[in-house]
Amino acid sequence: MKYQSQKVAYAYFLVAMALFAVQVLGGLLAGWIYVSPNTLAEILPFNVIRMIHTNALIVWLLLGFFGAAYYLVPEESGREIFSVRLAYLQLAILVVGTLGAVASYLVGIHGGREFLEQPLWVKFGILVAAVIFLVNISLTVLAGRKTAITNILLMGLWLMSLLWIFAFINPSNLSLDKLYWWMVVHLWVEATWELVMAAILGYLMLKLTGVDREVIEKWLYVIVATALFSGILGTGHHFYWIGAPGYWQWIGSIFSTFEVIPFFAMMSFAFVMVWKGRRNHPNKAALLWSLGASTVAFFGAGVWGFLHTLHGVNFYTHGTQITAAHGHLAFYGAYVALNLAVFTYAMPVLKNRAPYNQVLNMAAFWLMTGGMAFMTFVLTFAGTIQTHMQRIVGDYYMEVQDQLGLFYLMRFGAGASVVIGALLFIYSVLVVRRHEIVAPGPVNAVAGE
Repeated sequence: MKYQSQKVAYAYFLVAMALFAVQVLGGLLAGWIYVSPNTLAEILPFNVIRMIHTNALIVWLLLGFFGAAYYLVPEESGREIFSVRLAYLQLAILVVGTLGAVASYLVGIHGGREFLEQPLWVKFGILVAAVIFLVNISLTVLAGRKTAITNILLMGLWLMSLLWIFAFINPSNLSLDKLYWWMVVHLWVEATWELVMAAILGYLMLKLTGVDREVIEKWLYVIVATALFSGILGTGHHFYWIGAPGYWQWIGSIFSTFEVIPFFAMMSFAFVMVWKGRRNHPNKAALLWSLGASTVAFFGAGVWGFLHTLHGVNFYTHGTQITAAHGHLAFYGAYVALNLAVFTYAMPVLKNRAPYNQVLNMAAFWLMTGGMAFMTFVLTFAGTIQTHMQRIVGDYYMEVQDQLGLFYLMRFGAGASVVIGALLFIYSVLVVRRHEIVAPGPVNAVAGE
């Protein structure tokens, strides 16, 4: 570890992994409630469990992004972080806000808007933490070397933080509410987060493969251009049925089809960089997570998103289990697996040790990825049946749900695989083995490593 201020990332990664465990356990409990609806109904209602599940997901992913930025920016900029104290203050604010939000949900205090349920004071705390982060990381970059990776990362993080302002706007009109709501939710996960993903993936490819920086930067600019081109107007696929003008059906359909391109480009980028790579990096697990993230993101966000993004199809499928299938695989591939790739790469460096437990780490990858893939297939079949019975035949919603019990049971089994994999991953990253089972092999030195 060349820069001592990179140690800040370690604290962010620890908190992120703790919330990751909470998130998957909450998801498993929610999945069981689909099988047995009265479980904990009086103590912990389903809507509260779901809020904790989704909010923990968002927060731990953000903590992973922030930690990744604090880890890679010093290396890319060639200098220490502007203020380590500000970085720890930001983390403290986010932890207090997270605990406060969970406590509020448990006593029935929340905003009622999916993903944006946080009480107002928590939203302000997140905004303050975001401003601290942007000042800290921007001053670091401005005082040091500028690269395509830091430029794209900063663009994504700045836009992401500015879009959070829309979370404070809560009109009484439901159509307007959804318009502003999607300005946060869609433009985060299908625009600005893609920039953050591209920057982090580019950094990992630079370190793991040794491909020339110029080659990686050219790929990154293409990915960013296509992500913004498709993602911004692609927001229209959420405006189909909320009372917005009819032209959004065409805008949303056309630009949503282009949203497959940046994810296909990221998958191609990762595999081409490995193919062109000129080094044998010892951290095979980090490489597996990097390739897995780009591949699953393409299928989850790209292919499964395209399956029901055209307005003629979405008329029947929106709000069904097909949406859940797309959401789970897309989030897992694009952002969960990417964060776990960063953790796998950076933690051995932060702890000043070899990348131990790679076999367990890679086993965790296959458990989680296999479980999530099976969950996606199960929910896709369930959603297809639901679409036909509910939207075509006209059966009542709850009558249809009674027919999907077998699929929900299989979804629970897939969720158990994901939870086991997640806990195994955390163990493999934090616990040191005396001897590694995988022999790393010789490392070819690369400039800048």
